[in-house]
Formats: sequence, C-alpha cells, structure tokens
Amino acid sequence: MIDFRHQTFLELCQIKNYTKTAEKLHITQPTVSQHIKHLEEYYGVKLFNYSSKKLNLTAAGKKLYHYTERMSADSREIAKTISNKSSKQNIKFGATLSIGEFVMPDILDQAMEENPELNFDMLVENTATLLQKLKAGEINFAILEGFFDKTKYGYHLFSREKFIGICSAESKLSSEKIKLDELLDFRLILRESGSGTREILEQILYTNNLNQKSFAKTLEIGNLNAIKALVSQGKGISFMYQAAAKRDLEADKISALKIKNFNIEREFNFVYLKDSVFAEEYRKYFELFINLRT
Repeated sequence: MIDFRHQTFLELCQIKNYTKTAEKLHITQPTVSQHIKHLEEYYGVKLFNYSSKKLNLTAAGKKLYHYTERMSADSREIAKTISNKSSKQNIKFGATLSIGEFVMPDILDQAMEENPELNFDMLVENTATLLQKLKAGEINFAILEGFFDKTKYGYHLFSREKFIGICSAESKLSSEKIKLDELLDFRLILRESGSGTREILEQILYTNNLNQKSFAKTLEIGNLNAIKALVSQGKGISFMYQAAAKRDLEADKISALKIKNFNIEREFNFVYLKDSVFAEEYRKYFELFINLRT
C-alpha cells in the first residue's frame, strides 16, 4: 500500500484543485496542503506551481506522478495477489475492439485449456479508455491497435497487421483499382473517436491532405460487425484491419478495395505500465499469447 500522502498527491494531480481534492478524499483542505508540503520537504523539491491561476505540476512533480502512479497500480495488484486464496490466477487485461473480437478469442480458449490455473478476464474498449484503466491499475496490461506514447509505457510488439479499405462484394469498386481521392463521393463509415482504427485512418487521410469531412457523407458506429454489415449492404465504404474483416472477405460478403499506393501495415502492441514490478510476469503472458497465435 502506498503512503496516504502519495495518494493525496495523485488525486491532486488529477483534479488540479485543493478544495475538490479534499472533498474527494473526505479530508480538509489544510490537510491536503500538509500532505503536499510533507512530500516537498521529503524530496526537497517543489511539486506544484500556479500559472495563470491554474495549478500545474513542476518537472519534479511530473516525475513523482509517473512513479507514484505506477506504484499505486502495482500496490493494488500486490494486494489482489496476496489475498487470492484460490488456486486459480486471475489476470484482467484489455484489448481494443479489432483485437478483442477477432484475434484474442481463439488464443484465450487455447490458453485456458492448456493452463487451467489461469483465469483471463478481457475488457474490450477503445485505446484511450484502456490506457486510462491501465494507469488506474484496473487492468494488468492491454493489447492495443492504436497509437500510444512509447516513452511512457513498457511494451512488446505483438504483430504487424494490414490495414485495408472495404466495400460491398457487389460494388463496382470491388473490381476496380482506384486512387484514394476517388472514394470521396462514397459514404465513409468509421469507428468512434478514441478508437485505434479511427486514429490510424485519420493519420492516413491527413498524409494524403484529406480528412473525414472530405467525404460526401460519413456515419460513425462503434461496432465493427455493424460496420461490416452496412458495407456488405452497399451503404458505404470503411477501413479496418484485415484481421477484423477476414471472415467476411472469405465469405464474399465484402471485398478489399484496390487502392493505388495503399499498402498500410500497423503494429498491435502488448502494453503495460513502465517499470512495473510485474513486468517479467506480464512478459510471460505476452509469450504465451504469441506462441498460441496461428
């Protein structure tokens, strides 16, 4: 368990207000101030300053926040591990939608069959949400399809995956080789903001001097199966990882767009808190998943 003054520091970092932090922790504002003063005296540095009436972390404060955040997450995991009286080992992790729905099910099924002592609990969310839950210690690790700051996390490359455009198998686009900007008259069906698939598409469009508003119509949906169903019905085009479209492509429900100069691959990464005391244990799960992937 981390020191209660460090817990106060973490809350103040997130809330950025002494009064609201006191209310959240059910203590007085002077007590919050005393906790921060104690830490500043202990470390011999100033942790916060005010700029334009806003409370900001100093450079030293940012370093302490990074380490305290990691210690807090590790502390919760240590408590769960020690108090677990079951012979089963519970591992809670996150996966983004494409990975959680189309890559991990077969891997988890085989992993638990071969390792009955392991009990996996997979949370499927977008990249932004999973990173937040990782920092909060609510999940042990995450397998992400999106961008993240590699300087702030420990990670291992899980795989490289093709990113493709898709259309209805009945569409004239299914047999034509086209340029990216020739798709602008079609409805673009895309994932919600914060998803890894959406971020990658936005980056690709940006490098081609385009954005989602360049398309005649757009439709935003948070479910990949719903997106593929609409595309198969000729309601628009979309972009996603080939792994997520594989079964529908094989069933000839949809077709991969043949876009000129469009050969995109992106990383799937196994991500955990940097410098975590559980880093070696997490690596074992990474190796287990990699070895079981077909």
